[in-house]
Amino acid sequence: MTDYDYAPKIDELVFLPLGGANEIGMNLNLYHFNGKWLMIDLGVTFGNDTTPGIDVILPDSRFIEAHRKNLLGLLITHGHEDHIGAIPHLCERLECPVYASPFAGSLIRRKLTEANLSETIDLIEIPISKKFELGPFGVEFISLTHSIPEPHSILLTCGDYSVFHTGDWKFDNNPQVGNPTDHSVLEKLSSRNIMAMVGDSTNVDVMERTGSEAELIEPLHELFAKQTGRIAIACFASNVARLRTIALTAEANDRHTALVGRSLWRMYEVAKENGYLLDVPEFLSDKDVGYLPNDKIVMICTGSQGEPRAALSRIADGSHPQITLNTGDTLIFSSREIPGNETAIGRIKSKFITQGIKIITEKEAHVHVSGHPGREDMIAMYQLIKPKVSVPVHGEGRHLAQHAELARSCQVPDVVIPRNGSAVRLAPGVPEEVALVPVSCLGLDGSRVVELNGKVIKERKKLVFSGIISVTLILDKEGLCKQNPIVSAVGVYDDSETQNMLLAKNLREEIDIAPQRKRTSDEGLKEFAQKALRRIIRSDYGKKPIISIHLVRN
Repeated sequence: MTDYDYAPKIDELVFLPLGGANEIGMNLNLYHFNGKWLMIDLGVTFGNDTTPGIDVILPDSRFIEAHRKNLLGLLITHGHEDHIGAIPHLCERLECPVYASPFAGSLIRRKLTEANLSETIDLIEIPISKKFELGPFGVEFISLTHSIPEPHSILLTCGDYSVFHTGDWKFDNNPQVGNPTDHSVLEKLSSRNIMAMVGDSTNVDVMERTGSEAELIEPLHELFAKQTGRIAIACFASNVARLRTIALTAEANDRHTALVGRSLWRMYEVAKENGYLLDVPEFLSDKDVGYLPNDKIVMICTGSQGEPRAALSRIADGSHPQITLNTGDTLIFSSREIPGNETAIGRIKSKFITQGIKIITEKEAHVHVSGHPGREDMIAMYQLIKPKVSVPVHGEGRHLAQHAELARSCQVPDVVIPRNGSAVRLAPGVPEEVALVPVSCLGLDGSRVVELNGKVIKERKKLVFSGIISVTLILDKEGLCKQNPIVSAVGVYDDSETQNMLLAKNLREEIDIAPQRKRTSDEGLKEFAQKALRRIIRSDYGKKPIISIHLVRN
């Protein structure tokens, strides 16, 4: 079955990811039981050189839109963009309430306000570790730790079955912001006879345990003490604990800390609203930086993944209105490289290196700890939860395969590796994929949501990589050219004037010998001219540009 009409049997517990399986980011997970659906997370990923004009990519929600009358709600595990970023763009289509912790709720509320949807979407804040019911689903938010405050795993109770959806997580007994991992709560789950665990795969190739945020304090202190110029640190704006670690370490080294980037200020405001970062010195703005000596400032900057519009990219290009880095200054990347961003990050680093700025990453010093579990953490979690079924998600194909192998080594009886669109029946019976629903990707094109495989984006990609040729044919009544065609080419060849004239001459010769039935039919002549142009351009330049033909008959 491959269409939106798929409907599980009434008693089936089904897991259906529409995003976040075989990829990192763009999470959208569905659960079905007793004829009802629940959604967990609704996030985004970001465009790159292969998606011209598209900065934000959204999961394909069209299957659940077709079944929205049975959609009970959207549950949010935490406030990262790959888990909440699509809400203002897609939630209005889903017509369901959104349930989130206070911190994630604050972030979502800002997004809805900016999109003029604050009165349209029902946002319900759920206290930490709250239990409640939605239709046939029992829902329990179980507090864990991650690289953002108030992350939750979600325990779903569906009749006799239970599913533990981990969300993004790590074990951290000293996270600096928020509560430490409560192992006693997790230990109690082992007695709950958990049917399935749907789990984070991001760091499955990291053999050791993930470190605590507290482990960064001493290494950063030593690193700051050695620097004599300005220090810039690139990290995720959402890593509130890292903001605290950097600010307190800077203060200990007699430096002030500035936030450079709008998303950092937005996160700082949300953190204070929810009682976090109240024990750090007030952050400075980018406008304050120039008033301080170079050895008295630390700047936390957005753009750790090479995002072209972020602060770090503009500093590298020399286009930031307030901030510069010069020879003798230091740039620290206090973040991991998300797969797929290596080229953009490398481009930023190269620009800074050529300007004499020293680059420090986690390869050179201990400047980052992940928010995701390493292999040893994952093993410990399996030993606590003891699920009958493992469903690896939140990773590329290689991550999911390694996670599946690890789960089997932990004596999990059944493992199912999903892909986006896989309807995985967890119970009753043998866990397996029972259907595949259509799934693509959507993109935010300006203010419109479009399909990435649609005509507009395909034509734009072709335009970017092969250029466009526009031709105006001025014809007599017989369909013969009254003058050479008017040719305009963009992105096809260098010597435009000469090549346009040559192309016009060759095309006129082709049209003059075309069959009369072609010349007297507008559609026939357009088709003939396009084929002739494609043949000439392919022969002379080896390209396949977009071709636009305009006819004028006198």
